Amino acid sequence: MEFPLRFGIGTGNRRPFPELAQQWQMVESLGFDTVWVVDHFLPPDDEGSPYFEAWSLIASLCMLTRRLRFGVMVSGNTYRNPALLAKQAVTIDHASNGRIELGIGAGWLEREHEAYSFHFPSVNERVEMLEEALQVIRSLMTQERTTFHGRYYRLENAPFEPKSLQQPHIPIVIGAFRPRMLRLVARYADIWNTRLEPEEAEAAVQRFREAARSVGRNPDEVRLSVYTWRHPFTSVDHFRDVVLTYRQAGFTDFIFPMPPEEHYETLRRCALEVIPEIRRMG
Repeated sequence: MEFPLRFGIGTGNRRPFPELAQQWQMVESLGFDTVWVVDHFLPPDDEGSPYFEAWSLIASLCMLTRRLRFGVMVSGNTYRNPALLAKQAVTIDHASNGRIELGIGAGWLEREHEAYSFHFPSVNERVEMLEEALQVIRSLMTQERTTFHGRYYRLENAPFEPKSLQQPHIPIVIGAFRPRMLRLVARYADIWNTRLEPEEAEAAVQRFREAARSVGRNPDEVRLSVYTWRHPFTSVDHFRDVVLTYRQAGFTDFIFPMPPEEHYETLRRCALEVIPEIRRMG
């Protein structure tokens, strides 16, 4: 399956709401395809900084745009009941006329669990919980009723209406890079997201493809998405090089952190000059 290339910006959750609103509208006006926030209750690097809750934030910001697809990259399953998360996602799907993507991961930041009274399970338990959550979410979105008896979640004849505007369900984005998580990506994801550096990306793509084949799935059915840690907007040439490096590894979706204002002109040039050039290359 040939996926068209998509370019996105992660604005994060730190800035005052009016600034985030302006950023989302600017990203849309420049022709980007997607925009993202992250899912923490406190910033990992500075606990004293302001930080908005992710799902209520995207519900608000999406109403200020008309075309952008958007989501949380990615929701922490340890503090997100999957049935409630699915209901939130479908509500926002209807409000945005079918533009949301449902990002989810196993959760990792122990400090926020401690700070806000969330249990922080072992790595194995977090992966097991995520797999059950993915089964619950997909069942709720596609079945008339869901009964599920897992180790972590139990649903009894649960109705789920309305269904999402996007069919057969809202696209599921899983953030992962370790082998066991890649197997979950292979089974359940529509989009795989990683934050690996370019020199690690090609090997990770190969591991993902092997995982998909091991569970009987065509790896070409899954979009490959990268959210780079590197700041690409220091120059137009640097941006082009970063994208083409990931593109050569097989990625189709590219997400970059919102640059500081002094790099907005480079952001604009990349959006209006470089991205159309790369799209033409395919």
